[in-house]
This record gives sequence, structure tokens and C-alpha cells, in this order.
Amino acid sequence: MLLVSVLPALADSVAEHGKALVETNCAGCHATGKTDKSSHPDAPAFRILSKRYPISNLEEALAEGISTGHPDMPEWVANPDQIEAIIAYISSLQQP
Repeated sequence: MLLVSVLPALADSVAEHGKALVETNCAGCHATGKTDKSSHPDAPAFRILSKRYPISNLEEALAEGISTGHPDMPEWVANPDQIEAIIAYISSLQQP
């Protein structure tokens, strides 16, 4: 029973770490929350990314360094723990 109650808390913790990462590394251009607006006109809001791309496809892009996106997007290579956290956070934002 303890495992059942711990798993949601761990998932929340991973997503919270992802939130911190995207707020630090992405929020300068992208909307990273549920209602904010992207400050860069070519930077999609993270809450609608699943309408453009399968979220699971972001894993490879984050591991290799995202080289596409808006023209002045900096390249950033994430480590496996960061990738898991970012995907967990972005997945938590997706709107149906």
C-alpha cells in the first residue's frame, strides 16, 4: 500500500523538477504554464505542444540538443534525468 501512495508523489516531484528546468531554460521565449503567453512569436506554448508533436518524440530532441524550433532558440542538451522531468512536466500541461 505504501508504494501506491508514494508513486504519485514521485511523479509530482519529477514534474516539479521539470517545471523548474523549463522556467529556467525556456520561459524567456515560451509560455511554460497553463495560461501564460509566449513572449517570442515563433515559440509555441508548452501546453499545446502535443498538437504539433508527439510529446514522446521530445526525448530524442532533448538528448541531442534541439536544433529546430524558433530561429534564435539556443541549443541545450539535457541529461536523462532532466529529459524525464521536462517531459513529465510538459505532459502534465497538455490540453485535450
